[in-house]
Amino acid sequence: MPNKHNQEQVKILQEKLALAKSAVIVDFAKTTVNDQTKLRTSLREAGGEMFVTKNTLIDIAVGKGKVSESLEGMNAIIFSFQDEVAAIKKLFAFHKDTEKLDIKQGVMGEQVLSIKEVEALSKMPGKSELLATLIRTLNGPASGLVNVLQAGTRNLVYALSAIAKKKTEATAEVAAPAAATVAEPAA
Repeated sequence: MPNKHNQEQVKILQEKLALAKSAVIVDFAKTTVNDQTKLRTSLREAGGEMFVTKNTLIDIAVGKGKVSESLEGMNAIIFSFQDEVAAIKKLFAFHKDTEKLDIKQGVMGEQVLSIKEVEALSKMPGKSELLATLIRTLNGPASGLVNVLQAGTRNLVYALSAIAKKKTEATAEVAAPAAATVAEPAA
């Protein structure tokens, strides 16, 4: 029978897994306390968390045997709560800078992800980047529509202005010879 502390740890892990959009198992044996502090801070900013516990408890929480091949060494599980990729991006950025982590496997929902799939996730745009792209995409046609709708009015104003200018020039040309003929007999 597992002790009460371990049961609580498994319960906490299962709750976090239920809330998380994704999770990644990493071996952090090569990191220092300062490295871990920097990583935790970076993850927190991205809506993530690093949780350290026993490998057997991670195995039980994820699902017995699903990730057991990755559970050797000093492992932690990285959760991404806000979106699927934000914390993973921070994790890979830290890994690239320090080269002290061994990224093993990931979990998204019920699906177990290989290291290649986790790496592919890290290269995807995050939720905020996708929203910004969507807004730009949606705003583009609206701006174009406004310009098209205003172009008709603008062109009509330009055409009327050109017609008025031509009429003014034509009236001035007709009036100029008439003024010249009126001036000749008086001389």
